[in-house]
Amino acid sequence: MHDSLTPLSGMVAMINMMLGEVVYGGAGAGLYGIVIFIILTVFIAGLMVGRTPEYLGKKIEAFEVKMALIAILSPSIVILLFSAIACSIPQGLSSLNNGGSHGLSEILYAFTSSAGNNGSAFAGLNASTVFYNLLIALGMLIGRFGIIIPVLAIAGSLAQKKIIPVSQGTFRTDNLLFVGLLISIIIIVGGLTFFPALSLGPIVDHILMQNGVLF
Repeated sequence: MHDSLTPLSGMVAMINMMLGEVVYGGAGAGLYGIVIFIILTVFIAGLMVGRTPEYLGKKIEAFEVKMALIAILSPSIVILLFSAIACSIPQGLSSLNNGGSHGLSEILYAFTSSAGNNGSAFAGLNASTVFYNLLIALGMLIGRFGIIIPVLAIAGSLAQKKIIPVSQGTFRTDNLLFVGLLISIIIIVGGLTFFPALSLGPIVDHILMQNGVLF
């Protein structure tokens, strides 16, 4: 069904997963996805105010930030690297039912779905091949455990820390300023990571569709 979406609609479905399912995501994946972005946001806010970042009374230190970065980079590497491999060899291209930018969107969506706790696909891609079975399975392992393990490590680290009393220098995380900063970090991280690939896929596909070129 997703293959029948307009290019921009397909892109929205991809972006929702690329951002860690924090937008209309699952109750589990969406929760730990937003927590990872919160840790990254309080870290950046701490750099701006010159103070060790805190969240829920617990200090966010180097270990938590490193784990958050691993959790953010793991699915991103799967999506972009595996899509690049599939676009570069005959085994990846032979499964396409459509060429051009729409074909790239089909490949991009397949690995986005596998790394993003989702099971949907563009029907134009025949993933029932040895190449895609192996690569998508590997993408599922990295995309899931590459997030689950760092999140559990963060939880264990924070559980051992004592709660720090709130002071005048504490950066609050329960106001509109923090919400705006969090949304900005999510958009910037997602935009910088995936915008080039989306530009070559669904965005170009939409422009060509407007000019009567279909694949």
